[in-house]
Amino acid sequence: MRLPLRSVPDEETPKVAPDTARHGPFPQADARAPVERRLTLARLDTGDPRMAEAIRRAGRVEGRDIPLLVLGESGVGKELFAKAFHNGGPQREGVFVAVNCAAIPEHLIESELFGYVGGAFTGARREGFAGKLRQANGGTLFLDEIGDMPLGLQSRLLRVLQERCVTPLGSSRTLPVSFALVCATHCNLAEAVRSGTFRQDLYYRINGLAVTLPPLRERSDIDRLVRILLDMETEGQRAVDVAPDVLAFFRRYPWPGNLRQLHNSLRVALALLDDSESIIASEHLPEELFALESDGDEQPRPPPAARETVGTPHAGSDESLRSLERRTIEEVLADEGGNVSAAARRLGISRNTLYRKLGRL
Repeated sequence: MRLPLRSVPDEETPKVAPDTARHGPFPQADARAPVERRLTLARLDTGDPRMAEAIRRAGRVEGRDIPLLVLGESGVGKELFAKAFHNGGPQREGVFVAVNCAAIPEHLIESELFGYVGGAFTGARREGFAGKLRQANGGTLFLDEIGDMPLGLQSRLLRVLQERCVTPLGSSRTLPVSFALVCATHCNLAEAVRSGTFRQDLYYRINGLAVTLPPLRERSDIDRLVRILLDMETEGQRAVDVAPDVLAFFRRYPWPGNLRQLHNSLRVALALLDDSESIIASEHLPEELFALESDGDEQPRPPPAARETVGTPHAGSDESLRSLERRTIEEVLADEGGNVSAAARRLGISRNTLYRKLGRL
């Protein structure tokens, strides 16, 4: 049975700090209202079977007093999933408060979570600080990378989750809180419990329902994800498509940074588009996607337009790398009538890179 949402008394009502949400794969807290208020679990169902199952299971506990544990590699969209979960339950009228347990210094995480009264410690704000737990009252608390939370702090968090009351540092007064709880981690928490780095009782407290989000390289809905991300980035103000060879490249690329890396790559591509261009081609993509260096794993080939990259000598050639590079660039520029953008597209590099090479040659 879900505990009733109890409001913090007026004099204790915390002001929500602008940093209550971190950057993730979609538009963030400061621009929250138009996009994130419409973001629901149903909107995340873009056709991948494993993602659809995670969405179905999470949707069954929306509005219930059941903690949600979201598992998956870094960058797969765990915070995005938590925001969609927040928007689908009765807590959607409250605030979504995200805390990255791995990013806050250990000596500050207790005050960040539980808050403090003025003068509680050296360097404390004169007016005190409500803390993330009280900021989330009536809404959703998202604890990202909870597997990295210091062991000593886990017992205090457990007490809050059990009693639904928080005591700020330097105060003897307990204040009621009620929120939907979503936790996320890329760690194997069961193994952490066995090794003694994560409390078993806290593990079972936060693990009401666990769902695992698949890595981007294993998803079958890349095309639709690209479309959604582009639409959100352009906000309907510009029609942009992706060249077929680039989409094919996206499907076979391993995406070690998962959804976060795809989103950042599309942002770069949009920035590199000229005002007159509306198709994302290989020349608009970050160069790191075409890096051939690896730790032994074979990297995917870049799109067809990018395969014959400058600086790659032909087998048996006695020409130096520099002379071959110069000759190749000159030939392509001549073929394209001096059009640098078209030449860069054929060479499979960005215009900035081509300009650098021209200056060096």
